[in-house]
Amino acid sequence: MSIVKTVTPVSHDLGGFTVRRAVPSKDCRMVGPFVFVDQFGPAQLDLGSGMDVRPHPHINLATVTWLFEGAIEHRDSLGTISTIRPGTVNLMTAGKGIVHSERSPLAEREKGPALYGMQTWLALPDGKEEIDPAFEAISDLPWIEGDGARAQVIMGELWGQRAPTTCYADTIYAEILLQEGGSIPIDAEADERAVMLVGGDATIDGAPLQPYDLVVLKPGDAMTLTSRYGGRVMLLGGEAFTTKRYVWWNFVSSDRERIQQAKEDWREGRFASVPGDDAEFIPLPESKPTTVSYP
Repeated sequence: MSIVKTVTPVSHDLGGFTVRRAVPSKDCRMVGPFVFVDQFGPAQLDLGSGMDVRPHPHINLATVTWLFEGAIEHRDSLGTISTIRPGTVNLMTAGKGIVHSERSPLAEREKGPALYGMQTWLALPDGKEEIDPAFEAISDLPWIEGDGARAQVIMGELWGQRAPTTCYADTIYAEILLQEGGSIPIDAEADERAVMLVGGDATIDGAPLQPYDLVVLKPGDAMTLTSRYGGRVMLLGGEAFTTKRYVWWNFVSSDRERIQQAKEDWREGRFASVPGDDAEFIPLPESKPTTVSYP
């Protein structure tokens, strides 16, 4: 059997759009360096409304934002201002610490924002957890054209094409668009791989994919992704980590004490602020928190 396990995400209704969290969960802690996998939308918010994620901190990880529809304005404590749009990957490296906010741009609010995409976190590997924070927005991403299918390589190397996006550990990440009757091979080289159907229909080696389930694939097996009527599928994975990662709220680390320090630093205001968006922030949770990437 080519499927190792299927993870049904936990869904959260945020009063206008749904967020589905597959990782971390009791069934799946990581897939390669991916330590957090959220899918949100598709949704069309009301005129004048929008997404407003107030400034909040991260350590020892990199966030990856990828949109199918809509736009998000990113600001961070490095002074970055970047409008995230479909076709551009935004990679924010937290390293030793960063603060950022994510909000719907004014132009989106005026027409009613669309929200449809992926928010994932990559754990930084041993020896690189405390690197300097950084940000990059990459739009020059390779496309692969196949048998009724096309795919955009977001991170790493797939189908003989490599994305220019920075990778701190071996990483694969791609969006696959299948036409009616289309198919595409799934490379077998990565230590760990998973696929998620985010629109339409698809099968992996004949096994139907259910919408938004994260399907972890058997290492080393070459497989084929096909669609009867057309579909959109995310492929993700990469290098298997040998050292455990702890996740608490927005903090990820191999060291529990480092997370305790980050909690104290945020509580005491020792993180840098976000220029142009420093009037409010998300307080440190006092009870057992959930990770936050939405209001």
